[in-house]
Amino acid sequence: MKIVRVLVTGGAGFIGSSLCESLLGKGHEVLCVDNFDDYYNPKAKHKNIKACLENEKFKLVEANILDDEAMETAFSEFKPERIAHFAAFAGVRASLQDPVGFMDLNSNGTIKLLDLSIKHEAGGFLLASTSAVYGKPEKSVFLEDTNIMPLSPYAISKRTAELFCYQYSQINGLNISIPRFFTVYGPRQRPDMAIHKFTKLIDEGKEIPVFGSLESERDYAYISDVTNAVCAALEKNPEFEIFNLGHSKPTSLGKVVSTIEKNLEKKAKIKILPWQDCEPHSTCAGIEKAERLLNFKPKTSFEEGIEKFIEWYKNC
Repeated sequence: MKIVRVLVTGGAGFIGSSLCESLLGKGHEVLCVDNFDDYYNPKAKHKNIKACLENEKFKLVEANILDDEAMETAFSEFKPERIAHFAAFAGVRASLQDPVGFMDLNSNGTIKLLDLSIKHEAGGFLLASTSAVYGKPEKSVFLEDTNIMPLSPYAISKRTAELFCYQYSQINGLNISIPRFFTVYGPRQRPDMAIHKFTKLIDEGKEIPVFGSLESERDYAYISDVTNAVCAALEKNPEFEIFNLGHSKPTSLGKVVSTIEKNLEKKAKIKILPWQDCEPHSTCAGIEKAERLLNFKPKTSFEEGIEKFIEWYKNC
């Protein structure tokens, strides 16, 4: 891909900041848009992009994507050739408390960005989506053409955003990629996500909350594997494609806990809580499409990834 200008929304977050670094490393110009909300400590997000700020090809705009004036200015001045849209309210359980807010930012915010992309003739749009849109599919391996029945406001808001992307692709001719992320982990992971949350609680000698049992499984994908695939999608810039990004190797919660214990050299205190029906008991990404279209090949084993995360955690 020739050097292009990429606007990354949510660019100071976990995946967004890692993507910004990858794009800068490839010589691209990057405009990061982030409102540094207080869902978790904004200082962590500022720290995420500290190295990026030292690069002359990186610019930062502190704004909410729902701020029409700020976003119009960002598009008109930066003139992005690609949009990587990561800004969103995240979290299945959190969305149960604020369904309207999730729909507004995740769905309406996406529509506003799609309109701006058409108006300013951006060459391609990438929407960060989630495996949560699948709900509880009948098949054990989640495939892109699986019948979708989302179970939470978060998942519904993301599926709605996907459908609007499809409409803009078909009606307006905007090239669109939609990666559906499974459970991404690694340095900078949000503190509310299980691996980061469990690590902190185990390290502090506190109880970790486990919903249902330690037998539930998630498909964990390491951050660098994911950002490599996103960069490839921005480069390929297909007319319209949805693809899963996971490792295709589910890991039980019990193994997650034991691997963290091993790296911290501390024993977990576990509190079993009732299962919540807004989430599946197991997730597993079918990644054949990403392998074919993006040459996606997850390289980082779960054990290696946890080791890298714990090293970051101890030094952050």
